Amino acid sequence: MYIVNASVIDGVADGPIRDATVVVDGRIITRVETAPVTVPDGARVIDAAGRYLLPGLMDAHSHLASQAAYQRALESGVTTVRTAGVGGYSDVAMGEMVSAGIFAGPDVLPTGVYVTPDIGDAVFADPRLHRLTGEVRSLVELEHLVRVNIDRGARWIKTRGTERAGVPTTDPREQVYNEEQLRTIVETAAERGVHVMAHAHGDSGIRAAVLAGVRSIEHGTYASEETLRLMKERGTWLVPTLSSISSFGQAGDYADPRLYLRGLHMAPRRRGTVRRAIEMGIPVVAGVDTSYEEDSFARVSREIGFLVDEGMSPMNAIRAATSNAALMYGIEERTGSIQPGLEADLILVDQDPTQDIRSIQDILLVISNGQIAFERLGRIDGRPTTPGPVSR
Repeated sequence: MYIVNASVIDGVADGPIRDATVVVDGRIITRVETAPVTVPDGARVIDAAGRYLLPGLMDAHSHLASQAAYQRALESGVTTVRTAGVGGYSDVAMGEMVSAGIFAGPDVLPTGVYVTPDIGDAVFADPRLHRLTGEVRSLVELEHLVRVNIDRGARWIKTRGTERAGVPTTDPREQVYNEEQLRTIVETAAERGVHVMAHAHGDSGIRAAVLAGVRSIEHGTYASEETLRLMKERGTWLVPTLSSISSFGQAGDYADPRLYLRGLHMAPRRRGTVRRAIEMGIPVVAGVDTSYEEDSFARVSREIGFLVDEGMSPMNAIRAATSNAALMYGIEERTGSIQPGLEADLILVDQDPTQDIRSIQDILLVISNGQIAFERLGRIDGRPTTPGPVSR
């Protein structure tokens, strides 16, 4: 596949690389050229016509639970997801099926069963979890749940420092696990080379998770200045999920009037945390906290715009969903930027998102692992995306 006449925003450079050709062989990008290229006979050609080619987007906090939801995520430009709590080990299975080519979808970094006091029906997901019908709080129980998760294929572990915000009867500032419990989770996962992400809104829970050594804090709403400094010192990543707080009380993910009122309070606090984190140089990655259901409008492309609203440059906001996200995941040598040798995870947009970040919401083409997963270029240009061989 030859993608010609492209303005390439590769996720690394500070601006577009104009008039470029990106060559894909199978799943892999083999060349990125600005010099004239002769396209061989029989090659598939996509003429970008000067449009902007970017790495596929990454969602660091997703709750995908069906094939249809995976397809919706893919069509929104997402080519890699890290899950953040689904039923049983469905995310592990989905990831395996996508990798095997059984159906199209983003690549998956699964977390398996949420490491939380009440794992609910997840006790039925594996016979080894049957003993966890009570609250999962002892260090032995936490070690056991983490090890079963990793045995079942989890590549990350999700746990919590505080209660939920998206349930009107809980207080998101209430601490759930203490530093010793969280450190047990982190150290048990580290035995197998697996990182931990921690849901945390309240400052005490955030601080305990950072001291325990988690890789990323999810949400971070009420983080104090002192805790943010600790995150900076420890190199802890922040996944603020601004999209979720904007959805409180609205149709889709959090349709409850009580949550609408909570969101009015929490949204300014979270935005303030994100602004301060950006000012301090704390690494921030885009995550949406949605299940991509039909009535959900939270998307990574919107999250990128929210990050720009809070002071991040457009290019750094793009990196927060591409190359920097890959760095946090530890897969930067596989995907996350447009470079030879990496997977061909690509999206095409009509206008320059470094000038107008919301143009990234108008996705015309999605390529995942070298395969066209979504395309509407021909509808705009009135011509096919695969003309005969051309020379440049």
